[in-house]
Amino acid sequence: MVDDEDFPSSSDVEELEDADFYLSDHDDDIAENVLQDLEDGRQEDCNWSVSSVITKESLLAAQKDDLRKIMELLALSEQHARTLLIHYRWDVERVFELLEQKGKDRLFSEAGLTIYQNKTIDLSSYSDPFTCSICFEDVSSVAITEMDCGHCYCNSCWTEYFIVKINDGQSRRIRCMDPKCNAACDEAIVRSLVNARHPNIADRFERFLLESYIEDNNKVKWCPSVPHCGNAIRVVGDIYCEVECTCGMQFCFSCLSEAHSPCSCIMWEYWRKKCHDESETVNWITVNTKPCPKCHKPVEKNGGCNLVACICGQAFCWLCGAATGRDHTWSTISGHSCGRFKEDQSKRIECARRDLYRYMHYHNRYKAHTDSLKQESNLKETIQGKITISENKESRIKDYSWVINGLNRLFRSRRVLSYSYPFAYYMFGDELFKDEMSQGERDLKQNLFEDQQQQLESNVEKLSMFLEKDFQDFSDEEVMENMKHVINLSSIIDRLCKQMYQCIENDLLYPLQRATHNIAPYKSKGPEKASELSVCWVSNQMRSTKSMVDALPPHVSSAGGTTVAAAKRSWQFHGSSSLDESASSNKLLKKNESKGGGPPLFDLNMPAEVVDKS
Repeated sequence: MVDDEDFPSSSDVEELEDADFYLSDHDDDIAENVLQDLEDGRQEDCNWSVSSVITKESLLAAQKDDLRKIMELLALSEQHARTLLIHYRWDVERVFELLEQKGKDRLFSEAGLTIYQNKTIDLSSYSDPFTCSICFEDVSSVAITEMDCGHCYCNSCWTEYFIVKINDGQSRRIRCMDPKCNAACDEAIVRSLVNARHPNIADRFERFLLESYIEDNNKVKWCPSVPHCGNAIRVVGDIYCEVECTCGMQFCFSCLSEAHSPCSCIMWEYWRKKCHDESETVNWITVNTKPCPKCHKPVEKNGGCNLVACICGQAFCWLCGAATGRDHTWSTISGHSCGRFKEDQSKRIECARRDLYRYMHYHNRYKAHTDSLKQESNLKETIQGKITISENKESRIKDYSWVINGLNRLFRSRRVLSYSYPFAYYMFGDELFKDEMSQGERDLKQNLFEDQQQQLESNVEKLSMFLEKDFQDFSDEEVMENMKHVINLSSIIDRLCKQMYQCIENDLLYPLQRATHNIAPYKSKGPEKASELSVCWVSNQMRSTKSMVDALPPHVSSAGGTTVAAAKRSWQFHGSSSLDESASSNKLLKKNESKGGGPPLFDLNMPAEVVDKS
């Protein structure tokens, strides 16, 4: 619990009064700085991640940028660069690392990339009929297609194979039909053959290639909003973070669930499942009922006699659960005796009862703070009305931004407090960390955490009380007194939240040996709001790519391959054209959308599963 010393002392109040906060135009700048510092808080120890929103327009530009990095470094065509990046999940930095470690030949072979064409048949000069080894039909040379790996089959077999792969959702990396060949098929050939027979499937193929930047990218994920807003979020840095889309959806980037820190993703998944399934109902049945030995249905005893009867007609002993006859006296059941103590059964029942009570303790407090957050969210309109009344009345106090700042702090801290109870349930239980801590160590850490949790809870309730006051009816002195409490409590709560996260990360999760649990870092302003990715971002990224190319050692090359030095020369020659090509691709995309005055052939701003259902 926080003592009264957490509130401003009399000397602090006198100092605030002498400063005349909010009482004159001259001091408005000082007040704004104080409130801004309170809202911003001290800068976090490090920038964990930077998030940005990828829309339909910026998706193509972002993909083109990563493709250009690989194309210029390794002198590849766009389709080969895409195949390489899809295999390595669009991790450009990882490709650069593996290039130096493994060399170009091994890097390409693991991705199924065939750079050196192994043509076995010169189809242009081949006049005899060709027998396809798939369908065993004799076809002319013009109906034969040979891949870069050297395997050739008839166009009909290729087309059917491609259509099956696209319909099965495997169009991002279609391998050669030869069962022993790992080479990826030329996407230009796939596009040409499929489009000749099924243009709509070819359009799906194009969409899948474009959306692979999101579907196969560990750093880019769709916003989980319902209905879908059509945006994707790209995170640079730590993926264990909480972000906010431009649509207002706040979620955990790692597991795409609602923002749930300080719970780890595993803890939150277990808790959500525990709250929604019937596991606790099963616990109640275990504690309060016994199974019938005949039909095995649970039976609840509604009287004092230990001879109970199921609806199926079977009588059994309530003490041991064994089937018996119906004859009994005041003290015994005829032909039955179960006076011997069975320790295992007693322990099992007691454990089930204890687990149920423990779950109810944490769930009730989690639910209470969640309900409080829902109720307090309705305060925003009420407080806005109070602020309007206060600003219109004759008063020297005209700035009430401290109320909005305090309300935002209340929302964030209440959310942290509510999710701290599921964290404590699993952190100090036996479900996840049974063998990680001794009982004494567990009790010590639990007491430390619960002390911090109790301090936070006490101050959050005090802040809620001061914000709910009808300050529009107060005098200037009373408003100023209420303001001091709100500002002071907001600062204290922010500090307590930071201390709780530090305790969780450093004292509770870090020492774990057998399990790794990561939580999103605490942000004083709440989950980071993702900024919209623009074409200007591509230009900045191209400059950073040049720095990465310059940093690579000049010896990274392979036989017959392009050296990094050559890639650097290629950058100087072609680097300036990257932005223009990306911009022209966006213009082409918009042109295709408006062609014929109708809707686009496919919506790049929606996930494939959403588009297919519509």
